[in-house]
Amino acid sequence: AEERRTCGCCSGTSWPCCCAAPGTKKKAACPGLGLFYTILSAFLFSLASLFLKKIEDVHSVEVSAFRCVFQMAFVLPGLIYYKTGFLGPKGKRIFLFFRGFLGSTAMVLLYYAYQVMPLADATVITFTSPVFTSLLAWIFLKEKYSLWDLLFTLFAVTGVILIARPPFLFGSHVTGIEGSYANHLKGTIAAIASTLSAASTIVILRKVGKSVHYFLSIWYYAVIGLIGCVIALFVLNEWRLPHCGRDRVFLILIGLLGLGGQVFLTKALQIEKAGPVSIMRTMDVVFAFILQVLFLNHLPTWWTVGGALCVVASSCGTAIRKWRHSVKKAKQREI
Repeated sequence: AEERRTCGCCSGTSWPCCCAAPGTKKKAACPGLGLFYTILSAFLFSLASLFLKKIEDVHSVEVSAFRCVFQMAFVLPGLIYYKTGFLGPKGKRIFLFFRGFLGSTAMVLLYYAYQVMPLADATVITFTSPVFTSLLAWIFLKEKYSLWDLLFTLFAVTGVILIARPPFLFGSHVTGIEGSYANHLKGTIAAIASTLSAASTIVILRKVGKSVHYFLSIWYYAVIGLIGCVIALFVLNEWRLPHCGRDRVFLILIGLLGLGGQVFLTKALQIEKAGPVSIMRTMDVVFAFILQVLFLNHLPTWWTVGGALCVVASSCGTAIRKWRHSVKKAKQREI
């Protein structure tokens, strides 16, 4: 009689049909798990933004400093475990420095934008990052920049204009903003500058490639960010401990939620293609609108909704084009 071998991972299935058989592919443990991680990451980032809006009398630079402390506490064991060192390869240190400087600058500017303008408006502007990344990669990395990319860039700029609503286009009476229009304009400029800094960071990471460990990149981000925040706080004379226990809890939650969002986004990119993850990340905009209505009692205007649609369309279009291009290149390599 033919000997029948079984495998524990296949619930007793005979060996020719087993996952361990030569030439058979092991099924994914949970299809769509990467997209679920992306949605969870977007939700955690949105919650952190909501708690930032709830904090009173704490400057955005100080919040960023607390976030950097949490980043360092999380990354330090990883650096020790993987034995990557704290400085990185000599030829890559200048890139790591600018990655840390631009990344922390983007975080500070984004937190400032969250504090002075509606949550949904600031979130929507940050999603123009893929469009500006393509533009900067064309300028500095000589990557291809097509007419479609130009069209997506124009869509993104249109969305930002609809959110900013400059008086010379929309008149002097601008509705649907928080506080004065001067603060709204400052927040818009800060959000755009944050987006450009984040796009520059991605270009630098592409330049560095896989020659530097991911933990080392975050380490530079946290250390340089903390040093810069401490210097800025002393210059601005804005350092103060929160007055009540609620704000202190919010600061801790912002750090934990930011770390959680980054971890789940990293895990999503490890098990899912970048294109679907980039598209699913637009759920951050949806969560921002929902949280703003439910907890901040601020209804978005139709201008904001229109700007959000333009930005999401441009971001999704850019992600889909990059995804299709990578799939096409992978097929060519197989041939």
